[in-house]
Amino acid sequence: MAGERCTIGQWVEVERVLLEPVDRAANLPEDTAAEPLLVWVKGFALGEAALGEECEVETATGRIVRGRLSDLDPAYTHTFGSQPPEIACVGRDLRARLAEYRAKAGG
Repeated sequence: MAGERCTIGQWVEVERVLLEPVDRAANLPEDTAAEPLLVWVKGFALGEAALGEECEVETATGRIVRGRLSDLDPAYTHTFGSQPPEIACVGRDLRARLAEYRAKAGG
């Protein structure tokens, strides 16, 4: 991955410091307060850069953000977790109820 570069317009991710330790909330645990608060932003590269170099991106909403290039062609990896068992059969049960209702209604 070292030496990889982005091209102008490529989908990338940059990392930047949002808050320095001195600017963080006073009620944080000591080990957390000692570290900067980092943010990772995805967007389209506005210039060429190698991983680890500074790069400006334009986000999907049009914001311009500058940070250290941390990923090329990043994916969205978040999920909403496992499906709760209570809703696993909702669609099937609803279709069965609709079919029963329609049969009784004559349609």
